Amino acid sequence: MPDEMRDTAAIIGREEVDDLEAILSVTNTERDEVIHAVHSNYDTIFTWDYEKGSRPKLDKLYEKAKKAQWNAQTDLPWETPVDQEEIVVANAVATGGFGAGADLTGTPFAKWGEKEWLRLGVEAQNWTLSQFMHGEQGALVCTAKIVESVPWIDAKYYAATQVMDEARHVEVFNKYLSEKLSGSYPVNAHLRLLLDDIIKDSRWDMTYLGMQIMVEGLALAAFGFMHQMTTEPLLKKLLRYVMSDEARHVAFGVLSLQEHYQQLDSSELRERQEFAFEAAVRMRDRFLQQEVWERLGVSPKEVIPIMNQVPERKIFQTMLFSKIVPNCKKLGLLDAADGWLRDRFTEIGVISFEDWADTGEEYESLQSAPASAAS
Repeated sequence: MPDEMRDTAAIIGREEVDDLEAILSVTNTERDEVIHAVHSNYDTIFTWDYEKGSRPKLDKLYEKAKKAQWNAQTDLPWETPVDQEEIVVANAVATGGFGAGADLTGTPFAKWGEKEWLRLGVEAQNWTLSQFMHGEQGALVCTAKIVESVPWIDAKYYAATQVMDEARHVEVFNKYLSEKLSGSYPVNAHLRLLLDDIIKDSRWDMTYLGMQIMVEGLALAAFGFMHQMTTEPLLKKLLRYVMSDEARHVAFGVLSLQEHYQQLDSSELRERQEFAFEAAVRMRDRFLQQEVWERLGVSPKEVIPIMNQVPERKIFQTMLFSKIVPNCKKLGLLDAADGWLRDRFTEIGVISFEDWADTGEEYESLQSAPASAAS
C-alpha cells in the first residue's frame, strides 16, 4: 500500500479525465495475438470449514444459481434470421434518424449518405458484441481466481456456478458474432488494461471489486440499455438470459464485500476507492469505439466530440454507471476517506445514480428470465 494517496494523474495516467488525445493514445498494439499472458501472484486458499450456509445470503444465492442454469445451444432460437442493416435502420428510426441531435455541418458526416451510416451501424454492432465477449472472458478468468482465493466455502460454492455462467456467456456471444453478425474486433486497449490490472492484483477482494462490482455492474447496465433499444428478437432474448445471470454476479460481489469492508481501515478503503475510480474511467473510455472509427478511415479525435453530442449516446454513457454508483454506496465506498469517491463520481457526472436500487435489492426481479426471456 502506498505511503501517500495518489492524484488523478497517477491513478488514470492523465491529468484531465476528459483529455481525448490522451485517451486515444492508448491503443491495442497486439491486435493479431491469440494468446495473452498476464502474470499474477496470489495465495490459493483451502478452507477446512465446509459448513454450508454459514453465510446465509451467499448460500441462498448459490441455491438460486443452481436452479437458473440454461443452455446456450438449445434454449435460444438460433434459427431466427438476423439482418444487420435492417436492425441499424430500425434503431435509427427509433432515435429520430442517423446522427439526430448533433450539428453535422462542416464535419466529415456532412457528406455521408445512407450507405456510410449503415456501415457505421453494422461496425458498431460488431464492435459492441465483440467487447462484451472479451469482457465475459475476463469475468470467466477472474471468477476462477475467486474460487481459488476467497476464504469462505459459501463464496467458493457460488463462484463455481459463476464460472459456468461466464463460460456460457463467452459461448453465446461468440456464437451470435460468428453466425449472425458480419465480423469481430480485438479486445479494446482500455478494457484489456483494466482486465490485466484486476488479474494482477494479489488481493481477492480487489478481484471482486474490479470484476463483480465494476465490470459486471457496467455490463448489467449496458445489457439493459441494449435490451431496451434493440429491435432484434434473438439478441433481446439472449440479453435477457445473460442479464439474469449478471444480476446474481453483482449481488455476489455486494454481499461478499459488505462483510469484508467492515474490517478495513480508512487508508485501505481509500485504496479501493482509487481502484474503483480507475476502473470506472477505463470502462467509460472504451465505449468511445475508437477502433470503429479507425476501420472506417475517419479520425477518432475529429468525430468523437461530434458523436458525443447525440442525445442517445450521452444517455448511454451516463447510464453505464446506473448500477455501479449505488453498489459503491452500499459498500460504503462513496463516503469513506472524506467522500473521495463521491467527489470523483460528481466530477464525471454520475453521482445522481447513488439512490437508485443497488443490485443486492433488484436481482430478484431478473431471476425469472428463462420463463419470460422473450419479453
